[in-house]
Amino acid sequence: MIIPVILAGGTGTRLWPLSRKAYPKQFTELVGEESLFQATAQRLSGPEFEAPTILTNSDFRFIAAEQLDDIGVAPGSIMIEPTGRNTAPAILAAALAHEDTPDAVLLVAPSDHVVVNQHAFLAAIKAGEKSASEGKLVTFGIRPVRAETGYGYLGLAKPLEGFTPEPVELRSFIEKPQIDVAETMLASGRHLWNSGIFMFRVDAIIDAFEKLSPALLMPCRAAVAMAKEDLCFTRLGPDAWARCEDISIDYAVMEAAESLTVIPLDCGWSDLGSWKSVMTDSPSDRDGNVLSANTTALNCSDTQLRSVDTNIELVGIGLEGITAIATRDAVLVARTEDSEQVKEALQALKEKEAPQADEFDRCYRPWGYYETLSLSARFQVKRIMVKPGAALSLQSHVHRAEHWVVVKGSANVTVDESITLMTENQSVYIPLGAIHRLENPGKVDLHLIEVQTGSYLGEDDLIRYEDVYARIEEHVA
Repeated sequence: MIIPVILAGGTGTRLWPLSRKAYPKQFTELVGEESLFQATAQRLSGPEFEAPTILTNSDFRFIAAEQLDDIGVAPGSIMIEPTGRNTAPAILAAALAHEDTPDAVLLVAPSDHVVVNQHAFLAAIKAGEKSASEGKLVTFGIRPVRAETGYGYLGLAKPLEGFTPEPVELRSFIEKPQIDVAETMLASGRHLWNSGIFMFRVDAIIDAFEKLSPALLMPCRAAVAMAKEDLCFTRLGPDAWARCEDISIDYAVMEAAESLTVIPLDCGWSDLGSWKSVMTDSPSDRDGNVLSANTTALNCSDTQLRSVDTNIELVGIGLEGITAIATRDAVLVARTEDSEQVKEALQALKEKEAPQADEFDRCYRPWGYYETLSLSARFQVKRIMVKPGAALSLQSHVHRAEHWVVVKGSANVTVDESITLMTENQSVYIPLGAIHRLENPGKVDLHLIEVQTGSYLGEDDLIRYEDVYARIEEHVA
């Protein structure tokens, strides 16, 4: 059996403003009706696979658990990385967590890729399993269909005669190339795109780390040994984890490994790593335009328009080679060829302390979400949604009072010693310093409007006393 290891801790900022640090691309419905994370979990489910091990961070743990539950996939474990340390420590931690089954085969996959042909994907996985079971470290190379500068490449010992999922010899790893180099490699027939998907036995990858990156082994092993169970999550030991080097699996192991083999993979793959790649891998109209709902293109060609808010209609007139992405609080307009420069734009936003760099105006919590409708110096208006059966923590505030108005559903409201059941059009005042809680006892989503007033309205103005989600140390509602 194969144990999937799904890496879901990335921030996906190259697809800003749709993907941000607070809610990155793997959890969004970028293509289709499922998130990329859900599509990955489903792709790695079935009789060939055991329950997946998920690697993510603390901010995304409830999102990951909820999205898995929505599609009926039960994880083997959800491991929480205390801080981002790149792929090598994450993969090593997953292997060490399965050290009691040394001959188990791990399939490591990012959570934000697209695979169109599931049959071809599974055929390649089957071929990879055979090599991995023999002790090889296996990587998967994607059939290149264009001279792509946004991907790394795998150099082969000789050109492929066909494109069947059979092991081939790997000669080199190549970083993202310039366009002329990419064109030469495409013409040679001796290069594949580096998919970032790997397969190996537990004992083989641990042995590779011992030989090639021994400095990672001790802190990573300690982090696994000191892991603590937290609800349905496994939190790796933070002090030991902080001593792990921030390094990718390619640099730490793969580029220097001797027992490495490549399985060619032709399955309609994309990592959707930029708006350019999203456009390239999306259906277009006869003029080459890629359009979402709530958009209109007049006399446009080779243009991408996407509006993710049903209240915003995005119109393009006379555009050529342009990408325009509209969310409720930010708009990106760029030449599609320049979409890789989103990282530079984000840095500029951070320097001017624009909240849109990392945050959405809708903030997700394990109990639901809230979104800011209006914000000023001494007041803030929010819309709050609480899922059926969910509850905010029992809390108080030092600097603000609150007024709640139920607009849909029902709410149990605790204010100090009083507990009141409220329904639509009823309201309650929460005085500054009062200990309070909001719960949804019903079977439909609870929606209410919250008006905050006070000298400080930050999310860290919070004293938490009880929390069903074990977030006592976190400054979130």
